[in-house]
Amino acid sequence: MGKLFGTDGVRGKINDDLTVQLAMKIGVAAGYVLGKNKKVKVIIGRDSRYSGQMLTMAVASGLLSCGAEVIDVGIVPTPAVSYLTRELKCDIGIMISASHNPSVYNGIKIFNNEGYKLADEVEEQIENYILNEDVILGDNIGKYTLDLSLKDKYIFYLENECKINKDLKIVVDCANGSASETAPILFKKISKNVSFINWEYDGYNINENAGSTHLDGLISAVKKNKADIGVAYDGDADRCMLVSSSGKIIDGDFILAICAKYYKNQGKLKNNTVVGTVMSNLGLKKFCETNDIGFEATKVGDRYVLESLMENDYLIGGEQSGHIIFRHLANTGDGELTSIQILNIMSDTGKSLDELARVMTNYPQVLVNVSVTKEGKEKYKDDNEIMDLVASISDELADNGRVLIRPSGTERIVRVMIEGLDISDITDKANLIANKIKEKFGE
Repeated sequence: MGKLFGTDGVRGKINDDLTVQLAMKIGVAAGYVLGKNKKVKVIIGRDSRYSGQMLTMAVASGLLSCGAEVIDVGIVPTPAVSYLTRELKCDIGIMISASHNPSVYNGIKIFNNEGYKLADEVEEQIENYILNEDVILGDNIGKYTLDLSLKDKYIFYLENECKINKDLKIVVDCANGSASETAPILFKKISKNVSFINWEYDGYNINENAGSTHLDGLISAVKKNKADIGVAYDGDADRCMLVSSSGKIIDGDFILAICAKYYKNQGKLKNNTVVGTVMSNLGLKKFCETNDIGFEATKVGDRYVLESLMENDYLIGGEQSGHIIFRHLANTGDGELTSIQILNIMSDTGKSLDELARVMTNYPQVLVNVSVTKEGKEKYKDDNEIMDLVASISDELADNGRVLIRPSGTERIVRVMIEGLDISDITDKANLIANKIKEKFGE
C-alpha cells in the first residue's frame, strides 16, 4: 500500500484525511495518468453519504481540467460503476464511497476501462503525481453531464441474471446506502413477496445500525415476516450477507461454499478451485477438502482475490465479509448479483438457505478490532512483547486453531482474529493480544 491508496482506493475522514483539495488532485492525476495524453471518458458515481456530492464535484473538476468527458450517474452501487464503465466503453470509472464505514468517512475508488480496480503499480503512478510531480495542463477543458437514468442499465443487467422460478419471500436491508436506489426496483421485478428495511437515506445514516455489518434488524425482520431469506448490503452494495429463515447468519464463506458445491455439481467450477483470503474460516478450507475442491488463500482485499481468479482462470472467490466475485459475470464484488445467485440456487434446488448452508461447518472465530495511532498500524509488528505473546498462543492452539493479526487497509485499526475449538478460550486469547496492542499503540 502507498501513502494514499489502501486496499480499496483512497479513504479517510472528511476534511481531515480526505479533503476537497486532495480529491481534486486525484481527479487531475487520474485523468493525466490514465488518459495517456488523450481525451478520456469517465463514469463517476457515489454512495448516499452527505459528503458524496462535494467530493464528486471536486474529482470531476480535476478531471475536467484535463479535458475529460465526465458522466455523473449519481447514487449507485460500486459494481454499477464498474459495469457502466465497461458497458459504455469509458476509459475510467470512479466511485465515491467509504463502503461499510460510518458517514464521517468517504473514499475514492478508481476502475480502469474494463471495470477492474486499478493495479498497484498504476495507483503508485497516480499517487506519485499527487505527491511529487506537477501535472502540466493544456487549454482543453472537458464536459460534464449528469445522467441519472444510466442506473437502469445496471438494474436491467441484474434482472437478466435472475433465474428464480418459485415465489420466495425476501427481506432486503439496503444499509441506507447505494442499494436504496437500485434494490427496491430490482426486487420488486423479481419477487411478489419482498419487503425492505433501511432504504431511506439522509446522508448521515448510511451503515448506521444497518446493512451487512449490523444484522440484528434484518434477523428480526426475517423472523417477523416469516421470510425465506434476508439479504443485507453495505453502504456501496459490493458486499452481501444473508440471513436464513431460522435467523442464521450466512456470511461470505458460507456463500462461497454453497456456490462452489452447486457449480461443481453442474460441472461449471473452473479448475475446481475456490479463492478465499487469509481471513477465511477454517471451516471453508475443511469444506473444500471434504468435497475435493482446491482452496487458494490470498491477502485480504477483493482486488487480490480477483487477481488470483484471473491469473488461474478460476470462477469464484471472495471474502468472509461478503465481497464475492463471480468472474464469469462481473469484474468486481457485487452484493446484489451475489444475492441473485443464491436465490437462483435456492429456486433451482428447492432447498432452503438453512439446508444449503449445511455443506459447511463454521469454526468458532473471534475478531477484535483495536483502534490505533496512524504509526501503530505498522509498529506493532516490531514489538517483541506482542509478537512473543502471539507466538505463545499460536503454539498453544497448534493444529486446532490459528492467530491472525493484520492492520486494516482502510481504517486506523489493527484486527486480531483467532479461530479454535472453544469460543470462550479464544475470546480470552484475542482480548489478551488486543489489550496488549491497545496498551502500547492505542489511539
